[in-house]
Amino acid sequence: MPATRVVVTGYGAVSALGESVPDIWNAIMNYRVGYQLTEFPDPKIHARYFSFMEDRRQRYAGFPKAVLKMLPTFAKNALVASREALQMAFGSADDVQQFVTSPFDVGAIIGTGWGGMDSVNDNNNDYRESGLSSSFATLMSMHSIATAAVALNWNLRGYQNTPVAACATGTIAIGDAYQVIKSGRAKVMLAGGSESLKETFNVWSIDVIQALSKEQHDVRRACCPFSARRSGFVLAEGAAVLCLEEREHALARGATILGEITGYGNYSDAYDMTAPADDLRARHMAVVQAVGQAPQRIGYINLHGTSTPINDVNETNTIKSAFGDGAAGIPMSSTKSYTGHLIGAAGALETIFCLKTLETGIIPATIHMDEADPACDLDYTPNEHRQVERIDAALNVSFGFGGANSALVVERA
Repeated sequence: MPATRVVVTGYGAVSALGESVPDIWNAIMNYRVGYQLTEFPDPKIHARYFSFMEDRRQRYAGFPKAVLKMLPTFAKNALVASREALQMAFGSADDVQQFVTSPFDVGAIIGTGWGGMDSVNDNNNDYRESGLSSSFATLMSMHSIATAAVALNWNLRGYQNTPVAACATGTIAIGDAYQVIKSGRAKVMLAGGSESLKETFNVWSIDVIQALSKEQHDVRRACCPFSARRSGFVLAEGAAVLCLEEREHALARGATILGEITGYGNYSDAYDMTAPADDLRARHMAVVQAVGQAPQRIGYINLHGTSTPINDVNETNTIKSAFGDGAAGIPMSSTKSYTGHLIGAAGALETIFCLKTLETGIIPATIHMDEADPACDLDYTPNEHRQVERIDAALNVSFGFGGANSALVVERA
């Protein structure tokens, strides 16, 4: 029996750059950034640049109000991204059940880094001040509530899970969904991540460990991956979800195939809660496992590229160790230079960017590379997008707190 193949038939996203994937991609093509100067009233928060979404109630129109009132923002955004993915895959978000034999053939894996922590603190603050809070406070605190909401809204009764692996979450969600389909446990999976972390204490808790960008005035220095003046990442909000499908199932229903997932790696540093392992072996193994025996087919790498001093050098060295002499010839970039860092949603959104690069042949630039770090000496596609004739395969890499390292390869359909 031939091995099961897994393809992508839809995707959706929402972020500060736009309300859909076309909006977000067009913003990147026009060199727009999603982050801006943001003043928190708490003087103990020193970071000044954030990539937060505007509050728009119409974003959630069409979803049951009885469900929405139970959900923290990150879960609502996961619904929005999932709806776009399902519409792209099936023509209508509500048509998925018409194309499967059983609702148990369709599942969901929606990951997050911090999940409903904003709601936890908001509800706790209300309770301490008034003795009352939302009766849905417990539900809002669940990291799994986005997965549950997506499954509930579209009657997805198959495999369900919620990875929580900091910045590697979105890539792990897609990789795990890929393996679920390959194992025969599902025909269709929604997979991705969502993050919304804006409450003052939560922002302070990241800022106090010196992780966020320290730039106070110049947007070009706020997020400048692989540049000498980088100082930390820009915290971002958003969601991204892909529709994965067993290839023969997709072909049988006449679906448009956007790309195929052909490799996945996931290894742990087991070293430190925030710092990467000095030996970089888990990162190296994640990339090598995903790429397999044909590294020469990789024509683009979407780097983790957080704009932090440690990550960007270590990531450069990881790519060199994984690809050897071939590393210098691979065009790559950090799209976080536009989006900021969506934490649990980052890997999923960046996988979508890999698919868009395969589709268009456009390698998005790493912007704000005004002064390259000598220790970062690969082809990061500085400042200007690059049009190429054809790219057959792209690699997405994601690394997270707690030593999580993941990599994913997508190829042309």
